[in-house]
Amino acid sequence: MDWKAHIGIDADVLGGKPVIRGTRLAVDFIVSLLAQGWSVEQVLESYPGVTREQVLACLASAADSLSGERVFFRAS
Repeated sequence: MDWKAHIGIDADVLGGKPVIRGTRLAVDFIVSLLAQGWSVEQVLESYPGVTREQVLACLASAADSLSGERVFFRAS
């Protein structure tokens, strides 16, 4: 999925947080709803201007962001 077509960053919108293009809905907000147990259908019902593809783009964006993270374990 080309999540970049659906997610934008604008310094004048929510302080530059990644948002669904054309909205003020932050990617982290949508991901948070899903993490709290909301279904994609519940998100779509609550935010009728958002599409399934945009919700999935939020997840793809988060996954892409986390894929570059490195974790270092230390022995206790």
